Amino acid sequence: MYCDFYTTTYEKNSIPKFVNAIVLEIEQCEVDVSNWIIDTIFFGGGTPSLLDSKSIETIIKALQKKYNLSNIQECTIESNPGQLTANGLKAIRDLGINRISIGVQSLEPDLLKFLTRNHSVNDVYKTYKLVRKAGFDNVNIDMLYSIPGQTPEMLKRDLKSIIALEPEHISAYALTVEKGTELHHLVHNLNVIIPQDPDGTTWLSFTSDFLSDNGFHPYEISSFTQPGQECLHNLHYWRMEPYLAFGPSSNGFDGHRRWRNIRPIEDYLGKIRNGESPIVFTEELNYKEILNEKVGFGIRLTEGVDLNKIRQPELSCLMQNIESAKQKWPGCFAQENGTLKLSKKGILFADALAVDLLIT
Repeated sequence: MYCDFYTTTYEKNSIPKFVNAIVLEIEQCEVDVSNWIIDTIFFGGGTPSLLDSKSIETIIKALQKKYNLSNIQECTIESNPGQLTANGLKAIRDLGINRISIGVQSLEPDLLKFLTRNHSVNDVYKTYKLVRKAGFDNVNIDMLYSIPGQTPEMLKRDLKSIIALEPEHISAYALTVEKGTELHHLVHNLNVIIPQDPDGTTWLSFTSDFLSDNGFHPYEISSFTQPGQECLHNLHYWRMEPYLAFGPSSNGFDGHRRWRNIRPIEDYLGKIRNGESPIVFTEELNYKEILNEKVGFGIRLTEGVDLNKIRQPELSCLMQNIESAKQKWPGCFAQENGTLKLSKKGILFADALAVDLLIT
């Protein structure tokens, strides 16, 4: 289950209307979950920690009233450094939220400024200390690499500092340049230069090797964990398992159908207020389409793709694609015991390999 809060201008007086709309959407949801076991909740997709504990409690109570939450193992909230107070953290911990994801991104002041982050390096350490004091024993820290102005030495210094904090989980992503953004415009016009890969390696392999050598093992290309601390919620996504979603811009999947809610908050509020569905996009997926996504996500996981669970004739088509891809990408696969995995080399080309494995 995923409650999505995308980023927009923060207006405190709009929060009650926003929370009421989320509650109404939950109450009006018609997705059949009678055969589901709901075991994770994720308050994310922006800065949901801007909500006070009473608002979060209201949403959780609406979920409890609608669904069986007795199997919840992991309940995550995303937050940025400096957003939550000691009392606020204790309050949300008391609500049963047992995992927190902190959007640090970098510990370099100039890089934080470039990323337009409002927090300081000191805020990172202060927030982390407060999180631990509030009783959170499952903490993720988000980091970025390949930031304009960043050097491998900067990244190594950042990772060393984060590892020293001893979080349970570290997520490390490459900075992406999305079309239509100011960053894309700056890069396109050569006003900003994306840093080149470190000598003899890549930003991904550099990051992965360093974290692995320091006890944080990758279970997905961008996700590194201490033993037994994998993010259960994200594993549902990557394994193409069903999940509900509520809030503007949220995406849900019931195992066969994918849907997306309208993005602007005012439009979302208007839809709910008028008794209309906030869903603006739906897509029915057939077995082949679901399989392609399972393979595409699965090869990003260290557990790989279990080929024994794929039915014919799609399995034969996939096996042909695998053999062709092995010829095109030598040394990139590590197929064993009926499981398709990527080698260390293959991980660097996961997106391209996923395209070559597509069943048409």
